[in-house]
Amino acid sequence: MLFNSISFAIFLPIVFLAYWFLCKGDRKKQNLLLLLSSYYFYSSWDWRFLFLLLFSTGLDFFTAIKIKEASARSLKRFWLWLSVSINLGFLGTFKYFDFFSNSFAELLAGFGLQVNPVTINLILPVGISFYTFHGLSYIIDVYKDKIEAEKNFVEYAVFVSYFPLLVAGPIERATHLLPQIKNDRSFNYNKAIIGLRQILWGLFKKVVIADQCAMIANEIFNHSESYSGLTLLAGAIFFSFQIYGDFSGYSDIALGTSRLFGIELLQNFSFPYFSRDIAEFWRRWHISLSSWFKDYLYIPLGGSKAGNWVKVRNTFIIFLVSGFWHGANWTFIAWGFLNALYITPLVVLQRNRQNLEIVAKGKWLPSFREFGSIILTFGLTVFAWIFFRANNLHHAFQFISDLFSGLSDKKALVTAWQIILDNSPYLMATLAFFLLMEWIGRESRFAIESLPDKWTAGLRLLFYYVLTLAIIFFAGKEEQFIYFQF
Repeated sequence: MLFNSISFAIFLPIVFLAYWFLCKGDRKKQNLLLLLSSYYFYSSWDWRFLFLLLFSTGLDFFTAIKIKEASARSLKRFWLWLSVSINLGFLGTFKYFDFFSNSFAELLAGFGLQVNPVTINLILPVGISFYTFHGLSYIIDVYKDKIEAEKNFVEYAVFVSYFPLLVAGPIERATHLLPQIKNDRSFNYNKAIIGLRQILWGLFKKVVIADQCAMIANEIFNHSESYSGLTLLAGAIFFSFQIYGDFSGYSDIALGTSRLFGIELLQNFSFPYFSRDIAEFWRRWHISLSSWFKDYLYIPLGGSKAGNWVKVRNTFIIFLVSGFWHGANWTFIAWGFLNALYITPLVVLQRNRQNLEIVAKGKWLPSFREFGSIILTFGLTVFAWIFFRANNLHHAFQFISDLFSGLSDKKALVTAWQIILDNSPYLMATLAFFLLMEWIGRESRFAIESLPDKWTAGLRLLFYYVLTLAIIFFAGKEEQFIYFQF
């Protein structure tokens, strides 16, 4: 069930009404409803994978209790590593087994040894990377005494499988979400209005921005051998807006939906394309994953407290693992490696935390230096996205080679413009509007969180009406979200 589908538009109001009117403030009934709704939501993709979700939930629920009950440290470690091993074992089997098998066969072929790789061709369960990381963070936090082991299975199961975040995040922490699930919740009108605004803006990002950019990006990337120079550059730029609109749009819908139920989720994006350096970009892009790796991998490895060699080593480890988390393809590892190269000088020179506040805070426009830094950072990010989008490494390198060798081709600009007009003639205007709204609202949690409050009721309704019409106008085939494949 997709957030941008008719089925979800029916599902959400039904759950909302049952949650607030049938359950009538009874937390136990509300949690049970959320759990059953979440399992229905997940099983709408493939009911068979619901059993894997249930097993993972039960495993971590049981082992966390065992960790707390164990008197010896060695026994605590046993239960911790049992849970970690099984969780990562399932993730590795479904997501990486065929990749490693094929890569090993290709390696042997390079030495003249021909072998037939053993593959299992399993379907990747939707959301497995996300709910696995939910469980891992919980188990580790229990082991480190950051949180008590949950004794109520329903409440813990809601934490793992809560439907707004189940299939594409944000990656929640038990320390943040579980207390909200365990506490009583009452309807808050203002929070619900903010939630509806965020859902509307998320749908606009997905349907009007991401899906329209996707038509152009897909045409250029899928037939990159036919284009050169500025056309390929245009494809990379439009993919950059596609993936941002797609993923941050999903996160906005997830956070907005959760607010309707009185539950706050972790912010996952904070206007990353207005970043002034790569370190700031990664503090603002997929925040829940970046912070997860920082807390559970980077800091345990020594973080930034040791010498430069350890800093550099830890930086590359974190980005390579992050790239591999995204998928079983060498392109993702190359993407992670490239971002590690980008950020390493900032880490070594201790300049990776020089831009903590949003750019031009309290001002209408950035300085020339800030604007230049934003453009440079965006350019580096666009270049890295080529590896993320390419089918394989050969495709990525050929794309880049054709891009730079054909930049002087004046016909490429005409070709790029013709592709835009053929696929989405209104895209440039909607992108300009989108960037303007994001810039004006960049000091809020999402672009239109507080902006409409400054307007008259009539102007506010007109704005909502225009956004809704745009979503309906551009809506067509229900396009899947990119991060569902991870």
